[in-house]
Amino acid sequence: MTGMKDHHGNDETCSTCGHGECSQGAAEHAPLSEPDDEEKAVARRMSRIKKKILVLSGKGGVGKSTVAVNIAAALSRAGKKVGLMDIDIHGPSVPKLLGMHHLPTSNPRGGIRPADGPGGLKVMSIGFFLKNGDDAVIWRGPMKYGVIRQFLSDVEWGDLDFLIVDSPPGTGDEPLSVAQMIRDVDGAVIVTTPQDIAVDDVKRSVSFCGSLSVPVIGVVENMCGFVCPHCSQEVDIFKRGGGALLAREMKVPYLGAIPIDPAIVLACDNGVPFILDKAGTPAAEAFEKVISPLLALDRGSGTEASTEGGAASEVVAVPVVDGKVAMHFGHCENFRLFTVDREKNEIVGTIEVEAPPHEPGLLPGWLREKGATRILAGGMGTRALGLFSDMGIEVETGIPSGAPESLVNDWLRGDLVRGRNVCDH
Repeated sequence: MTGMKDHHGNDETCSTCGHGECSQGAAEHAPLSEPDDEEKAVARRMSRIKKKILVLSGKGGVGKSTVAVNIAAALSRAGKKVGLMDIDIHGPSVPKLLGMHHLPTSNPRGGIRPADGPGGLKVMSIGFFLKNGDDAVIWRGPMKYGVIRQFLSDVEWGDLDFLIVDSPPGTGDEPLSVAQMIRDVDGAVIVTTPQDIAVDDVKRSVSFCGSLSVPVIGVVENMCGFVCPHCSQEVDIFKRGGGALLAREMKVPYLGAIPIDPAIVLACDNGVPFILDKAGTPAAEAFEKVISPLLALDRGSGTEASTEGGAASEVVAVPVVDGKVAMHFGHCENFRLFTVDREKNEIVGTIEVEAPPHEPGLLPGWLREKGATRILAGGMGTRALGLFSDMGIEVETGIPSGAPESLVNDWLRGDLVRGRNVCDH
């Protein structure tokens, strides 16, 4: 790049990129020189975007960019207009993950058009402007600040429902710059893996959000469990449940767990968002669940955590057999998971997952990893009730047999008629 200006307005040069259409070096682009004008330019662009979401991680190697790309693709698949901004200056992964090799373009007015990605995504990344994919970007803070400012002020994002910002690991220059320049960030999704060392670093990301008044939409536990394709046995390679426990400890929502799936690796290497290629798989359903609170945000619901670590939205689990509420909890075939907005008393998202083997003590932890905070069931034994209570999951029994969605709506309105606990033993 050439012709770069830092955030003090000083000229800087960089030999990393020499592309003529680079956002930093395009001849037809005239950077705004006054800080007030820069702030107004950012505000003008961002005013056309309904929701701005940061994807953060306290530690590298947790699959943050993969989660960011699939969140963006899932929102696009849900009919939303979505932009994806990669501000990982030193390790831009988004172009590779999306199989994108073409560049954004500039126009005579000095703006920059984002590249068109799969599923209608609008994409911007420093990776588009590198001479070679293995070039190192060796920049100090002012250079990085300048690029991020141009991504926000000069890129013609247009009218979007969501702008997903893929940040580098940690709490350094890049996420700090975005949070300060956008000013009205709507929330952050924080990605961890289950092991203690990753969870400890994620705590710093939660504290980072608190210091900048950025709401934490929730924690995603990535790489949680692996199902052997040969024997179907599930193995917890990186432990299990660390994200859920952290969310409870830090009093922020838990968005669920993404299992290890070799198809995710292949999708990343092939440049295809996994959720667009493998819809209906357990991992794809997990990504769908993660975006439920984001869709609720777009409908105007809040993301503030309650004093008990919940949120305006919560996940209600209903055991199902033959499409109806299972009268005996231990006999269910599937679980219908409803994300509900307690302020508006409405269902904002639904997925159905196959029940795991009914082994002693397994279901409480499994449902907690799915984000469940409440269960509506026909009946449940005393021991199971105690286990769910220990996990912080409230259980309501005596729910009549019927269509799960109809009964959840009755519960939300306060009209649900309960019977006795048919499994009270």
